[in-house]
Amino acid sequence: MTRGGVVRAVDGVSWDVAEGETVALVGESGCGKSVSALSIMRLVAAPAGRIVGGRILFKGRDLLTLDEEAMRRVRGREIAMILPAYITLTRSTPTAST
Repeated sequence: MTRGGVVRAVDGVSWDVAEGETVALVGESGCGKSVSALSIMRLVAAPAGRIVGGRILFKGRDLLTLDEEAMRRVRGREIAMILPAYITLTRSTPTAST
């Protein structure tokens, strides 16, 4: 929310992911990848960031209706986000020896 009103950082997003599938969000810097993932996990920082409409359906449940304790059980166990910096840290790096 700004003095000018609501800024829609991400709008009109829809995914259909089958059980067992893995999704990778790829795009240019600032296109909404992180905001989308944080929104799904309900980790958008309030009060400035908030979800103003829609549903987040996962395994037949709307994640927006879960209380915080139930949402904590979903995060990490059923839904997770791997940040690019973490991927870089876990990638094996070849070494040269003389």
